[in-house]
Amino acid sequence: MSERSKPNPDAQIGPVVSAAHLASGAMPALSEIEFAVTMMVNAYHRWMVRCMAASGSEGLGPLDVLVLHSVNHRGRAKTLSDICLVLNIEDTHTVTYALKKLEKAGLISSGRRGKEKTAEITADGEKACMEYRRLREALLVEPMKALGLDESELSRLAATLRLVSGNYDQAARAAAAM
Repeated sequence: MSERSKPNPDAQIGPVVSAAHLASGAMPALSEIEFAVTMMVNAYHRWMVRCMAASGSEGLGPLDVLVLHSVNHRGRAKTLSDICLVLNIEDTHTVTYALKKLEKAGLISSGRRGKEKTAEITADGEKACMEYRRLREALLVEPMKALGLDESELSRLAATLRLVSGNYDQAARAAAAM
């Protein structure tokens, strides 16, 4: 065993990050958040795709699933700009592609509101969303409830993450202007 590979019993563990060189700056906790969000996003995307497939709608990617649920939200037709704004998506062509894919699958239909194209959920799309919801309740919500997490604390965490995302958006604009 080389000197480098020998465990050091006095070594401190943490923070848990994916890039120590980023965590060595002035705010290591932000690197912990970034790593946790990365893990969460990847797990969430995997979950959405597999749950949608189990719901009977195979072949959809994470963005397709997000767009489908967004179109289904409140049972009203949505424009491309509505969907992009809510999902904080800058690259509208990715949502346009998802809308075309969902329409081809018969899960949404397109229409018009003035000059704007709209997307509306179909009966098959509503059925797919409700089956996804049923599976989500059984496979995800019930086990999460069993953890005994405080729902108000989870809501506070969600609000904090939304606020932090605004700082990343602002930093991205600043970086683009450099």
